[in-house]
Amino acid sequence: MDGRIKTMKKKLLIHICCAPDATIGIERLCSDWDAEGLFSNSNIHPGEEYEKRLHAMDALAGETGFTFTADAYEPETWFESVQGLEGEPEKGLRCEVCIRERLRTTARLASDKGFDAFAAVLTVSPHKNAAMINRLGAEAGEEFGVEYLPTDLKKQDGFKRSVEMTKQYGLYRQDYCGCEYSRNRGKNPTVSASPKSKVQSPKRKLDPT
Repeated sequence: MDGRIKTMKKKLLIHICCAPDATIGIERLCSDWDAEGLFSNSNIHPGEEYEKRLHAMDALAGETGFTFTADAYEPETWFESVQGLEGEPEKGLRCEVCIRERLRTTARLASDKGFDAFAAVLTVSPHKNAAMINRLGAEAGEEFGVEYLPTDLKKQDGFKRSVEMTKQYGLYRQDYCGCEYSRNRGKNPTVSASPKSKVQSPKRKLDPT
């Protein structure tokens, strides 16, 4: 014993939207926190795309030693939550509803499992409104009685760094946000997606217990 007292890190649960965004979150947050991840993304469409993103996160975890779990993939429930908002533009009310529900899921699990706080790597994207994400995170934290750690991971070249690490680890990088509506608008801005489209639910790989 050298007489020094080891300071225990507080526990942080990080919502993971995709492996590329998780790279910078892991790099910046794990030095100060005992962090784990939650891959909770029933918005992703189609099911094959969900599998690609989950497998990419699995690969990143293998490279970095980062621990994460994945909750149930329930796209039908997600479509119900945004019913009536199909025509909303990107960054509009549909996106707010989508992000709110994923952050509520993360806050609930953080509270149930005794984490000190939770956060999200969504803020690394230049296409996301960090202020809106942080507001929704704070609301979810207040609802479930757990601290929300606000971030803006795109700052200090965070997005550029995430691109570099994605290439370094050879990770799959998607070209649209995730839902059917963002996917179709990326191909043709005038196309409106149908919530009745067939959705295949891949088998869960991990369980948040």
